[in-house]
Amino acid sequence: MLFFLGFDVLVAVANIGRLSTKDAVLFLCDMQEKFRPNIFQFNNIVSNAARLLQASRILGIPTILTEQYPKGLGPTVPELGAGDLTAHAKTSFTMIIEEVEKELQALGSPKQAILCGIEAHACIACTTYDLLEKGFEVHIVADAVSSRSQTDRLFALSRLKQSGAYLTTTEAVLLQLVEGAKHPNFKEIQKLLTHPSPDTGLLAFFSAL
Repeated sequence: MLFFLGFDVLVAVANIGRLSTKDAVLFLCDMQEKFRPNIFQFNNIVSNAARLLQASRILGIPTILTEQYPKGLGPTVPELGAGDLTAHAKTSFTMIIEEVEKELQALGSPKQAILCGIEAHACIACTTYDLLEKGFEVHIVADAVSSRSQTDRLFALSRLKQSGAYLTTTEAVLLQLVEGAKHPNFKEIQKLLTHPSPDTGLLAFFSAL
């Protein structure tokens, strides 16, 4: 929180969570072959994450990719479109392993994380906690995050919001990053908005809250 003193009035300005292409990193967590049959809405989750990856390339946003024990759980699924990225292998739940920390330092220590992948109550949660403790502003893309059960997924999102993460959606992120038709890459991003986002089971839950 920042404080400004003017006209003898102390005004507090809270962080409002505005995304910026200059400060953001896209985190893609463990979207691997062996998880495919068991993760709720897996295909739609990967589809949304793939759109965010395409946008990150257009807008020059760096991307970090991890794989959980790839020897046993297989590689990242090809439809994510991340074949050109270096996947950091891990066995811990958090993505914030030594290799990732070094990559973040090399990027100039950015302060915004756009987080996608699985599982919401395990690796996404632990990564969020670590990022928040490091001073990151964490934007969890709710329709690009899931778990094996819808219950674990939805209550994880609710819990992470309590911890200070922002919950958002794929299209909200895309639109916030360009902020309007005057952005030089707007037409390229607009192509990623041509088709409505698939229903990933969130609407009914949050409508009931």
